[in-house]
Amino acid sequence: MKKVLLFIVSTFLFISCQPSKETADLLVFNANVYTVDDIKPKVEAFAITNGKFVAVGSLEELNKLYTFTDSVNAQGKTILPGLIDAHCHFYGLGLQQQKVNLIGTTSYEEVLNRIIAFQKEKKVPFITGRGWDQNDWEVKEFPTKEKLDSLFPETPVAITRVDGHAMLANQAALDLAKITLDTKIAGGEIIQKEGKLTGVLIDNPMELVEAIFPQPTIAEQVTALKDAEKINFSYGLTTVDDAGLSPQVISVIDSLQKTEDLKIRMYTMVSNVPEYVEYYLKKGVYKTEKLNVSSFKVYADGALGSRGAVLKKPYSDKHDHYGAMVIGTKEFKELAQKLAASPFQMNTHAIGDSANAVVMNTYYDVLKNKSDRRWRVEHAQVVAPEEFKILNDNLVMSVQPTHATSDMYWADERLGEVRIKGAYAYKQLLNKTGKLALGTDYPVENVSPFYTFYAAVARKDLKQYPEGGFQKEDALTREETLKGMTIWAAYSNFEENEKGSITVGKFADFVILEENIMEVNEDKIPNIKVNATYLGGEKVY
Repeated sequence: MKKVLLFIVSTFLFISCQPSKETADLLVFNANVYTVDDIKPKVEAFAITNGKFVAVGSLEELNKLYTFTDSVNAQGKTILPGLIDAHCHFYGLGLQQQKVNLIGTTSYEEVLNRIIAFQKEKKVPFITGRGWDQNDWEVKEFPTKEKLDSLFPETPVAITRVDGHAMLANQAALDLAKITLDTKIAGGEIIQKEGKLTGVLIDNPMELVEAIFPQPTIAEQVTALKDAEKINFSYGLTTVDDAGLSPQVISVIDSLQKTEDLKIRMYTMVSNVPEYVEYYLKKGVYKTEKLNVSSFKVYADGALGSRGAVLKKPYSDKHDHYGAMVIGTKEFKELAQKLAASPFQMNTHAIGDSANAVVMNTYYDVLKNKSDRRWRVEHAQVVAPEEFKILNDNLVMSVQPTHATSDMYWADERLGEVRIKGAYAYKQLLNKTGKLALGTDYPVENVSPFYTFYAAVARKDLKQYPEGGFQKEDALTREETLKGMTIWAAYSNFEENEKGSITVGKFADFVILEENIMEVNEDKIPNIKVNATYLGGEKVY
């Protein structure tokens, strides 16, 4: 009897001396996890509590530490950190769902047919849309408004080019905007032909028409944001950097996030409108777990496709044309000096080599006595050799790989064989800066981050053209591309300590893929599907 009692007591003491396990909310196991964390780059399991990663490692290790309220068997599928689009137009994508979609049109006739079909169904008082690209048509010239005038003599129509830097408006819209042959606007062009308006507006003159657009109601704004979120979650995107919003839209986003009606994380760049700038400089940086308002979006020039990008030497296919700055160089430097004295980032759209020179040199000069400001050059599309010499940790390059594969059919015509070598030069930019933030610029390009990944790695379009890849020397490795869509994108937002990798203490944002993007045959990358998207440990897709 004494022996039995002694055994019971010793067993109780042994059990009571064992460390008690904590309870975690969720265990994800049997997975092929690319953590994007150099300390543990590949693991099979991780644990989540209160929306954050609390343990990363093997299933055996995690079972020793925790019991779990719930679990997900990933069945060997590949898991990545939640993907980040470092440059997009999230709100614009949502609004686009309520307008004529002209993306993928192969002729002006198809554009007109889509507008006719849209108006037959919607019967709106002002027709707007976006997505046409004359470079995709057999006749690669800007359309003119005569057919729109004939079809819609009383209904204003304004349709924006895919890049957002050119617009075709009919006479009804031009009349409402009070645009005549005598109208003069700096920073762009009102194209005329044989003494008549063509209806084509480049860059700043577009604002005269945009000012008369019917403004979306709050309900329409909410619908647009929710529509965009649904699309993004379906592609594994958990953070988006919206490149240019008003304080009013940012306020709607903040309200929806606080009520959990909008869950996606957003880094929002405030549009460079004087009253917006003054409002936020006075208000200061605004940061929550879901929203980051700490930067301003500035336009230096227009787009290459519409010849609005500013080049140091004339366009190769238009020898008297250099493009046009959207902002004056003096005005740009004054703004940069004002922002340098604040905690805000300056994120500037720069396409042409002249615009990039102005932006990079201005950044370099005004930040000379500062460090780690991470001011962003959005696109950095055509960069001359001399600008590569001044890149440092104050400058972050934010680029969109699908621009290279969309533009490659005609970019050399615009730039010539010498300048094209400094265009879409992602590897060269990475070698100089050590990090690249990758995005899409949607709806200019497709939302899919897998198209981005493919364009960065293969330098091909979805038709697998060209066979050897466009300027393949500037391709990124798969590891570099993954970092550009996760930890380096987070870095560009000053958020690398809270997201961008599957690391203990960071938000539990991750995506489960149907294929292993790091090993699958290269040409299968664009067709990879998302199995599930999690944000803060919650399944949102």
